Amino acid sequence: MNDATRIKVKVIKSACCAYGLCAEICPDIYKLDENGIAYVEDELVPEGMEELAREGAAACPQLAITVTEVTD
Repeated sequence: MNDATRIKVKVIKSACCAYGLCAEICPDIYKLDENGIAYVEDELVPEGMEELAREGAAACPQLAITVTEVTD
């Protein structure tokens, strides 16, 4: 069993104003579409990337990214 807390991130596209800070901080998780709107390819954050994913979410001026812990 792993002691690391797994998280899921979700982008609320209607709230995203295309600042791109999330993708700047954590480009492996947060992607930008052709209009600069953030999205994620997979909501489940890979192990070891939780802290960067949280930092990217916290940097969003619009609070358009939610972070939830995953329980097994």
